[in-house]
Amino acid sequence: MNISRTAVGIFRSCTRNRNIMTRTRDILCLFDVDGTLTAPRKVIDAEIYKFLMEEVKPKCCIGLVGGSDQSKIVEQMGGNHCLQEFDFVFSENGILAVKNGTEIGRQTIQSFVGEERLQKFINYTLLCLSEIELPVKRGTFVEFRTGMLNICPIGRSCSREERNAFEKYDKQHNIRQKLVEKLKSKFPDFGLTLSIGGQISIDVFPNGWDKTYSLNYLEKEGFKAIHFFGDKVDKGGNDHEIYNDARVIGHRVTSPQDTMEKVCEVLKTIT
Repeated sequence: MNISRTAVGIFRSCTRNRNIMTRTRDILCLFDVDGTLTAPRKVIDAEIYKFLMEEVKPKCCIGLVGGSDQSKIVEQMGGNHCLQEFDFVFSENGILAVKNGTEIGRQTIQSFVGEERLQKFINYTLLCLSEIELPVKRGTFVEFRTGMLNICPIGRSCSREERNAFEKYDKQHNIRQKLVEKLKSKFPDFGLTLSIGGQISIDVFPNGWDKTYSLNYLEKEGFKAIHFFGDKVDKGGNDHEIYNDARVIGHRVTSPQDTMEKVCEVLKTIT
């Protein structure tokens, strides 16, 4: 399926009611990134970005909440302009929060967990990873971020083809799920959540630092409704907690095109 051609069709469908709708500041459409607005680790399609800016933003507030660090989200959105053009950008589940281009909050995992515990967890993780045999292994198996660790059995420096191959292999052999269970069993009292995200990795963060962390900032904004769109909403996925949070209206999506279609349905309810 041609993503641009599909996007254009949805874009045109949504424009039919453009003249009868006005922007409301009390509704927020909040989007996951990978699998929701983009293919995993890919740059957003130009037509989808145009749709967000010309069809969605004129009618309500828009925001991003991703597990990746800010630099990766900026890359996937096509540049730093997204920090100003989206009303909110929450990277690492909201541990780094930006509103209208201005940073409004930041937390770090090392200050919360403590260096001694953090090193114990990382050392054991590396031991476990050394015992996993895969068709290929590359580099950067544990990536240290501001508010989380990202564990990647194949290594984050893998190619696009190797990434896709690992995703299929993981679905057959449950590599990530088995690793999650092993780490949870080893560190039951560390207060850490382990969440499978994207195609190749596991996010590790303090309990409560899932994507619902971003809602701590949004509660202060007085939104009448927050619509969240995400693809990893099943238990163990990194959209699960926020999708099921009573403070949001969750929308399960399967692709960027599906996201656009579901957003169009939401826009029809905004007057």
